[in-house]
Amino acid sequence: MKKEAKKRLEDAGWAVGNASDFLGLSPAEAALVDLRLALGDEVRASRKRTNLTQQALAKLIGSSQSRVAKIETGDTTVTIDLQLKALLASGSSPGAVFSALARKLAARPHRVAYVGR
Repeated sequence: MKKEAKKRLEDAGWAVGNASDFLGLSPAEAALVDLRLALGDEVRASRKRTNLTQQALAKLIGSSQSRVAKIETGDTTVTIDLQLKALLASGSSPGAVFSALARKLAARPHRVAYVGR
């Protein structure tokens, strides 16, 4: 959010922050959210690089297409283990997984700003 817009909102009595502030997340919880999202992004990218459909990836990991969709969005009902299994099944090596995660987490902007009174 631009500084001018933020100042204008705060001057008008609005509280401006990010999703972590809004949800009251601890730094560890915020990092876990970022990690799940980065893993999901990488699963999708790896699946597309190898020309797999969600259904084909689901078959490789013994799951369903809808579960793969949840894996790719970082749904909290999906374990990080399953996200990693999907990454490896889609052709990523362990080294490539960690390199990609490091790049994605370093580049991820802090959560979208929210505005509330």
